[in-house]
Amino acid sequence: MSSKPGDEANIARFGKKQQFKRNFNLLSVLGLSTALMLSWEGVLLGIQPSLFNGGPSGMITAYPIVFVGVLSQTVVMAEMASMIPLSGGQFNWVAILAPPRLANFLSYITGWVSTIAWQAGFAVSAYLVANLTLAIALTQHPEYALEYKNWHALLVIYAIVLVGVIVNTYLGVIFPALESMVFIVHIIGYFIILIVLAYLAPKQPASFVFENFFNGGEFSTMGQSVLAGAVPIMLGFAGSDAGSHIAEEIKNAPKVIPLAMIINIVGFFLLGYSMIILTLFSTSIEEVFNLGAEFSFPIIPIFIKVTNSLPATVALISMIIFIGLCGTWGLQATASRMLWAFAREGGVPGSRFISKIDERTKLPFFATAVTSFIAMILNLIGLFSITAFSAFAGLTVAGFYSAFIISAFLMLWRRLVTPAGNIPWGWFRLGPLGVPITIFALAYSIVGIVFSFWPSVAAVDVQTFNWAVVVYLGTLILASVRWIVTAKGRYSGPRIEIAGAEPWIELFDRRGPD
Repeated sequence: MSSKPGDEANIARFGKKQQFKRNFNLLSVLGLSTALMLSWEGVLLGIQPSLFNGGPSGMITAYPIVFVGVLSQTVVMAEMASMIPLSGGQFNWVAILAPPRLANFLSYITGWVSTIAWQAGFAVSAYLVANLTLAIALTQHPEYALEYKNWHALLVIYAIVLVGVIVNTYLGVIFPALESMVFIVHIIGYFIILIVLAYLAPKQPASFVFENFFNGGEFSTMGQSVLAGAVPIMLGFAGSDAGSHIAEEIKNAPKVIPLAMIINIVGFFLLGYSMIILTLFSTSIEEVFNLGAEFSFPIIPIFIKVTNSLPATVALISMIIFIGLCGTWGLQATASRMLWAFAREGGVPGSRFISKIDERTKLPFFATAVTSFIAMILNLIGLFSITAFSAFAGLTVAGFYSAFIISAFLMLWRRLVTPAGNIPWGWFRLGPLGVPITIFALAYSIVGIVFSFWPSVAAVDVQTFNWAVVVYLGTLILASVRWIVTAKGRYSGPRIEIAGAEPWIELFDRRGPD
């Protein structure tokens, strides 16, 4: 199984057998997390929404605020992941931390919102990479615009998804090495584009960047506009817990997962924020919006203008496509592991089928196939309604933040009702800072959920309404109905796979109320 006895012992505490090969180390986990989150790459590709609501100064203000909020989330999750290194992440943490009479239901709901968030995130990532690929093709061959149809993008999306199935299953042994390489390309690419923009682009005055707010959505206050524009930034930061969902494939997981989570989120901020500042100095709001009307990704014509070279632009964009492609496959891996882990506990329909492990590869082939099918269906919806598909971005943020709120609140409750000596801490521990950090992270997450459902403009109609709230509530209603009808009598959190008593129930001195 390529795992150390300590790794097997860590999950045996929760009644789990080692089923995966442990091929991931710190570098490959960093590569996976870095690729799927896309720090500086995401800034270049998704600058328009935040400039529309907030303007340059809004982005400069919102980015560090979101970072502090997400960093607080990350260290809280890092502590839980170190203590409970199971691939299910939050829904397993909730089952183990919650009072007994609420544990099953809260774990079940957490599993659903977290699973849906990862599935939506994978679908959105495949959509963006496919459209960026076609955008650069249109740049090289403008005559293709006369023949272009929306279903062309759908075919590229399906190709990305299907190749990802092969990469994540039959080529699964080399996947960690690929993610390690992506991490290196990610760092090198950052410096290449930084140098190109710093030396070749004409510069805006400092007042344009630091004293220039813009309320494109015409909200009643600039604060609302900035917060609405912060949602794409939140989406970029989403997924900081990716390492926890491959916990059972990581060597020395209780130490590697928190290290990878914290290093990744700090690096994300440093690279992303510096790229934001340089990009804003290198362009203008009018240029971004005017180019955005003609090109789906205004960074392409900006690169053409700066480099005065189409081949150079193609090379720069191709590098971003490669990183984005590997990031999409990383999301596919993480989303499928999350689905597999939830199915292992009987949390979704068809759990017995989805939770099977391929005997040859020791990887969740069926969960990967189902994840891929869901992404194909979601993108098919996008073919007919881009408004409906855009809701999946808000749904991703809401799902991640909801799962965090439930697990973090229960961790806070545990700290307050259980003597510290009775809590089975992992390698990473917040100590006395745990309570204030968790309270701050919860407050930030609640605000984040509210604005993940916020429309992009004040005057709302069918086209501008944020349908993420409808999909989110619909998911909760369907999950609750299934709980009442079938799951209540079947779902009981982490199932015991090792003969004997349920060891995880005895991990805490349960002095809190039931």
